[in-house]
Formats: sequence, structure tokens, C-alpha cells
Amino acid sequence: MASESHPCSDEIHIEELEVFTRVGVPDQERANPQGLTISISFWPIEKMGEVADDIERTVNYSAVAEETKSFVGDQSLNLIETLADRLAIHLLKTFPIRKVTIEVRKFPLPDAKYVSATLTRSASVG
Repeated sequence: MASESHPCSDEIHIEELEVFTRVGVPDQERANPQGLTISISFWPIEKMGEVADDIERTVNYSAVAEETKSFVGDQSLNLIETLADRLAIHLLKTFPIRKVTIEVRKFPLPDAKYVSATLTRSASVG
């Protein structure tokens, strides 16, 4: 089948969404929310050519951004890796998407632009 040869080709991307959360290994680093950026690429279940210019038939990227800010803001974790994983799983469960890639950027090192963790997760096929 032609649709199976490229099952994840239609992608929506959000670049460097600014979020605030408590993340870090030392307790003092988690004492106050810190700014992170999160980039999200996701592949909707319905192909872009099939949505007929109807927002109800696609994944609203504004809703994804708001859900991301809300979810991340409620976290208090040690690792950005864990944050990226939990966010990916949450977005897969919340929206009709088949695959998501998350990059979380943190700015803890004075001599580096940022540190990041990037991962890709796919929805369960059932």
C-alpha cells in the first residue's frame, strides 16, 4: 500500500516554545521554576491532504503548545530526559498523533549555549 510506505511523512513543528518548570539534580536548582525551550515535531494520524482545510480534522498546534506549557509547568523532576519522555507520552495520549519528537533545552552552563535532550516516541499500535 502506498500509505504504508511513508506512514509518518506529514509533520507539524513547534520551534523553541518557552516554558517554565522545576528541573535539576540539586534541590536548589529545583527551588524556583526556570526557563527552558521545547521544540516539538509531531505527525498527525490524519494526513494533511485529507483535512480539507478544517481545523477540527487536524491537530491544532496552538492546543499542543498550551497543553505542553501546562503539563511541563506542573512537573518537578531531576532530569530533562525524564521531562522529554513524560511529555512525549502525554502528547501521544492527548492528541491524535502517531509519532512525536521532543527536544528540551536547558541553559545551566555558562560556557555553553544550551544542553538538550531529544527523543522520539510513537503511539502504540493496537
